[in-house]
Amino acid sequence: MASPVTADLWHRVDQAEHALCLRLNRGSRYTPVRRFFAIISRLGDGIFWYLLMLAFALSGAQGARVASQMAVAGIVGMVLYRQLKHRLVRERPFMSHSGISLGAAPLDRYSFPSGHTLHAVCFTLIAMSHVPELAVLLVPFALLVAASRVVLGLHYPTDVLAGAAIGMVLARGTLALWPA
Repeated sequence: MASPVTADLWHRVDQAEHALCLRLNRGSRYTPVRRFFAIISRLGDGIFWYLLMLAFALSGAQGARVASQMAVAGIVGMVLYRQLKHRLVRERPFMSHSGISLGAAPLDRYSFPSGHTLHAVCFTLIAMSHVPELAVLLVPFALLVAASRVVLGLHYPTDVLAGAAIGMVLARGTLALWPA
């Protein structure tokens, strides 16, 4: 059983996160904002990353290696985040809080961690390790994907932070175990 101090701390963190979710989700009330983030989220489902992997694969032997690193890391990331979601079973914000509206259809029921953010960070770091100039495109896109998950009512900020942390560890592990 948690001490009263610990319980109070977690209650405050939960309240602050809920307030932040509400604040960010308000943007989805405006059709242009909701549509913009829904498009970003949809591209972050995989389309954008698959096209990037294809571009790498078609660019030659070194590019094919980068595409392979991204593909393997992506599969590991998918298995990992699905296992975590089904073990931790954290309901999505729009399901748990009536004040949070759904801005796009969820891919599954649970929210922790954000698979979109995990993959966005992982793929961005792997691609940038080989072609640093891609940072100008990939970093803003990855940040928008992460933001879209909260704005659309699909994730809590901690889901996104956890996804980003896992994506970073996965990218670094992939690059360390499979250097170019």
